[in-house]
Amino acid sequence: MSSAAPTAPDAVPDQAVLVVDRSARRLRPARLLTAVRRHRTDIAVALIFVALAGWLTHGLWPDPAARVLALNPEDQALYEWFLAVDSRALLGDFDLLTGRLNAPDGVNLMTNTTVIALGVLLAPVTLLLGAPVTFALLALANLAGTAIAWYLLFTRVLRARPVAAALGAALCGFGPGMVSQTNSHLHMTAQWLVPVIVWLVVRLLRAADPGTAGGPDRRRVVSSAVGLAAAVTAQVFVGEEVLFLCAVTLLVMAVAYAVADRNLARRALPRFAGGMALASGLALLVLAWPLWFQFAGPQGVADGMFSPHYFSADLRSWWTFSPLSVAGDDGSARLTTGPAEYNTFLGLPLLLVAAACALWLGRRPLAVACVVGTLVTGALSLGPRVVVDGARSAVPGPYALLSGLPVVDGALPMRFALAVLPLIATLLVLAVDRALRGAGLARRLVPAAVGVALLPLLPTPLPTAERPPLPEFVTGGHWRQCVEPGGVLVPVPLATPKQPWPMRWATAADAAFGMPEGFFIGPYGRGGTAAMGTYPRPTSALLAEVARRGGLPVVDDRQRRQAAEDADFWGASCVALAVDTPHADSLRGTLEQLYGPATRLADAWTWRV
Repeated sequence: MSSAAPTAPDAVPDQAVLVVDRSARRLRPARLLTAVRRHRTDIAVALIFVALAGWLTHGLWPDPAARVLALNPEDQALYEWFLAVDSRALLGDFDLLTGRLNAPDGVNLMTNTTVIALGVLLAPVTLLLGAPVTFALLALANLAGTAIAWYLLFTRVLRARPVAAALGAALCGFGPGMVSQTNSHLHMTAQWLVPVIVWLVVRLLRAADPGTAGGPDRRRVVSSAVGLAAAVTAQVFVGEEVLFLCAVTLLVMAVAYAVADRNLARRALPRFAGGMALASGLALLVLAWPLWFQFAGPQGVADGMFSPHYFSADLRSWWTFSPLSVAGDDGSARLTTGPAEYNTFLGLPLLLVAAACALWLGRRPLAVACVVGTLVTGALSLGPRVVVDGARSAVPGPYALLSGLPVVDGALPMRFALAVLPLIATLLVLAVDRALRGAGLARRLVPAAVGVALLPLLPTPLPTAERPPLPEFVTGGHWRQCVEPGGVLVPVPLATPKQPWPMRWATAADAAFGMPEGFFIGPYGRGGTAAMGTYPRPTSALLAEVARRGGLPVVDDRQRRQAAEDADFWGASCVALAVDTPHADSLRGTLEQLYGPATRLADAWTWRV
């Protein structure tokens, strides 16, 4: 009887394993479906934000390489070149000082807003589909990602109702300033890490507070500090100006919050300060060399190049609607410096509703901190002298107290207004959430008032336009017959900050070759201060004049010698002129006088130099 027994126990486990395995396979879709049902509201809100971002940028999507944001095409050409250069990290060909522009001196990528982290992260997309596709993807993702990140912060940290959180997040991600900056300022719209930074600061504060359940949590203090250091470090390589605005705003809010809740300040300050010191120290360990390279390294600059007097917000613009919103009109564009800087245009209804919400919330510490932060950053946006309806007054603005300070000089005063969006949004979230949790008239009145105030700010799609096709000489890879990869090619006319279009040649070739001069920030101002672009060499100045006016100048031996010296200075291998360039015949005649007979490669004339 016992001789047959061993076979049965051996068979039972195999059958059991098979049954468990099949059950697990059935459970996986069930668990996924359960998770989707549990978070269906969050998923729906996220999809709405993605759809809205897609609608706003839809003009780019039919053919990103052939479409351009019509209101700021120059910066789009610049950022596409940045993305192409960043993508070379995937090929092992990347340095913070790149010689792929402004040859032979190069360009300091830390000094310029090169969105290195985004470019490296999306390098596979750039190398496979091209930098224009990556640019369009980031234009969409920055808007939607910022809104989604704020929504999660409002629902998870503030525990706000989804409706309240969605209204506030929509303002954060799709407010006038964000939509305006989407006109080619990728470094300003990539704000999805800001809610993460805010969450980590709040988490650190709660862990440092002995008044919370369980008392202070040293482990959470340390983990929050480490996470904060990582987020700050990442943001430096995404957009330093956004990090600067975030830091200033959080500092102002922290002081205001401490005054409003002194008991919390006394309880948590020592441990909180220690955690912040740890986060700062860890971040500096990683960032010390890149920041030194930015300010004191080769081709680095330590000052800003934009005048705070010019880039100041007009006081009237605060209660005016943006031209990029449904209630705006083109006439209000005169109240700012350009279509990428509609940072203030919140409209009178939203300002009034936000003020009413702040009064209704009373002395709640977070509301007080948001109000103080709004007033301070809004006042700083007015610049050194208050401007009203285009006229500069004699009234000094608070920014005058900061003007000239290191680092601050690199920020544009009017961009302090971007910090106002999440501050007002937080007030709206707090008010709507309080109303929804209560009863009576406020339950309907507050959400309705907020909705009505936000409705005029609904953005309209960003204007786009066709852009000229690139020459077959570039897209077909014929440039390789003219210059070795890594060498220097001179497009005619050369790229400048106002006419950066030849940089599209390098972008289409994944920045495989270098170019002289171009559109960038470098130390070419008086005394080595920051300037846009570099000094044109005599030959590039001559070619630019011919490109502008046409005609065939008489070239003498001195100019021929100068042309040879300039080509040698640039380290150039080849000069190229697309046949469909304006005044192409005049430019070709001039170049043949300088460098001899041309060689035709596809749709370009070339000269070996």
